[in-house]
Amino acid sequence: MASDFKLCVGDVANVFDGPHATPKKLENGPYFLSISSLNRGALDLTQSAHLSEEDFKKWTKRVTPEPGDILFSYETRLGEAAMMPQGIRACLGRRMGLLRPDRTKVLPEYLLYAYLSPDFQAIIEQRKIHGATVDRIALKELPSFPIRIPGIAEQQLVVDNLNALDAKIQLNHQINQTLEQMAQALFKSWFVDFEPVKAKIAALEAGGSEEDALLAAMQVIAGDTQERANAAEGSAPEAASGDKLARLQAEQPEQYAELRATAELFPSAMQDSELGEIPEGWAIDDINGITSLIIDHRGKTPKKLGGDWADEGYIALSAKHIKAGEIVNREQLRFVEECLYRRWMKDELQKGDILLTSEGPMGEMYYLSKNDKYCLSQRLYALRANTKKIDPAYLFFWLQSPLAKSDINGRATGTTVVGIRQSELRKVRVLNPSKKLTQRFQQAIGGSLSMMGLRSKESLSLTSLRDTLLPRLLSGELSVSEAETQLTEAEAPANV
Repeated sequence: MASDFKLCVGDVANVFDGPHATPKKLENGPYFLSISSLNRGALDLTQSAHLSEEDFKKWTKRVTPEPGDILFSYETRLGEAAMMPQGIRACLGRRMGLLRPDRTKVLPEYLLYAYLSPDFQAIIEQRKIHGATVDRIALKELPSFPIRIPGIAEQQLVVDNLNALDAKIQLNHQINQTLEQMAQALFKSWFVDFEPVKAKIAALEAGGSEEDALLAAMQVIAGDTQERANAAEGSAPEAASGDKLARLQAEQPEQYAELRATAELFPSAMQDSELGEIPEGWAIDDINGITSLIIDHRGKTPKKLGGDWADEGYIALSAKHIKAGEIVNREQLRFVEECLYRRWMKDELQKGDILLTSEGPMGEMYYLSKNDKYCLSQRLYALRANTKKIDPAYLFFWLQSPLAKSDINGRATGTTVVGIRQSELRKVRVLNPSKKLTQRFQQAIGGSLSMMGLRSKESLSLTSLRDTLLPRLLSGELSVSEAETQLTEAEAPANV
């Protein structure tokens, strides 16, 4: 059936090449798109640098990316592609090309799905050129690569169904980013900038009483809480005032009491430490002292036990699956059967464990908000907080703080691949407030972490469904009506 629709890339799109050089990178200006900007079929501008207006004119002499163009890598990260979005001024970087679709023949969204489909990825694999250092595809040959393109009407139906899944996955990603930013902001206020402590100090230095200092800290903490609520609703932040505290005391006495109890946990003075000035009474510990377990599978894979990958079972995670607090590269996930999982995971993961990549790249983290039974593979640590001393959520966010990242990076070794050994990881310093305060932080952001975990898990299921439907829809093996039925059945259990 698929052969009825076989065309070549050149029949439906023009191929353009980017410049074979790199301009001076700036903090602002038009984007300079590199292969690292391609992420799971989407354009990740957080991985893109900027260039000057003068360089932008030079770098767009061959082509200026337009909305609907399909961006792709023709060296190293072969098979990666994304669609150029609206409202972005950008130029192509090295090793980047684009397909400009003939919209009378192919929808841009369909062309992207067709490019990412297993059939076309196999064509890329067959026709790639092996170089001394990197593999590549010859751009002059790309127009001759066969690709399945049905009529526009069928394309639209396929796009509508797959877009519905992608939209849900992207929405989950955006919500998780917002929740993460809100939790990061609270952590920074309390444990990096020490705002409640500094508010108390300022009140005392102005001649206020201990009660005035406590109220000043309460206003800061209430403002943090309100800012997180406003961020969730998309509203502008609004500082707490004495009048608002009075209303809170009159209308919601339990919340007021909780707020006051939290403010009392912050000291009203600072002290010197090896990490600089920190609140009085807080300690400096290390990971060895505040963890109860470190699982180390840095250079190992469960296949070494003599087993094999399975079609289903327990998900095996390695470093390449952890990025920005989420599980990524879901299409590359593999599974092991229960017997192999039991032999490999002598210590099973628990809720609150922190997965940390040891290399390639180093320092990416994922927080387990549930007792998920993942099987750890290469280049991953699992850290378990000693809950008698510290709470897991606090440790997770501390390890993402500038001080912790600098400490981890300073202890890493390697030339081509930089990584950190367990012996050095154990020495990484941790600011350790009172147990009651880290527990209060855990309570404040625990709901956000649980929601992030649920949405990440939902995205995992939706991605699996999309990756199952994609090749069958694009090959014609599965009809659009059959796909719609599967999508409807998947929606109820997938909703969070």
